[in-house]
Amino acid sequence: MTDSIFSQRGSKAELEGGRVLQPKFDENGLIAAVVTEADSGELLMVGYMNAEALKRTIDSGEAWYWSRSRQEYWKKGGTSGQVQKIVEIRTDCDQDAIWLKVKVEGNGATCHVGYHSCFYRRIEKTEDGEVVLAAPDQAPVYDPKDVYGKS
Repeated sequence: MTDSIFSQRGSKAELEGGRVLQPKFDENGLIAAVVTEADSGELLMVGYMNAEALKRTIDSGEAWYWSRSRQEYWKKGGTSGQVQKIVEIRTDCDQDAIWLKVKVEGNGATCHVGYHSCFYRRIEKTEDGEVVLAAPDQAPVYDPKDVYGKS
């Protein structure tokens, strides 16, 4: 991984108003990437990128991430066919987050457990004050065992 592919961080004025990409990676070399569906705006997932994953995404036009659990690069859809084709990439005002607007190939799902979006459950508070996860508000698009071959 090399951070030299992006410019060094400049002044507040340069970060907020300039035209140079100067992403702020955290102490682990990562930046959060929020992913939405280009047409509907629906939130699909949040992933993490290091400098190389961001570069691969920009260069290839397909979403790449850094897997914190596996400690490796992964191209979204490399196994499942649910490739995220980039429509637009944005960064926030201080360049410490990335927003990907994508079109999802394959069956249109994003979540590795079979749902269209990784955000398929709401957090609710019951009448007795217990905090619970509501039942999914969408049906799975596919069975992960059919795609990944494991339960």
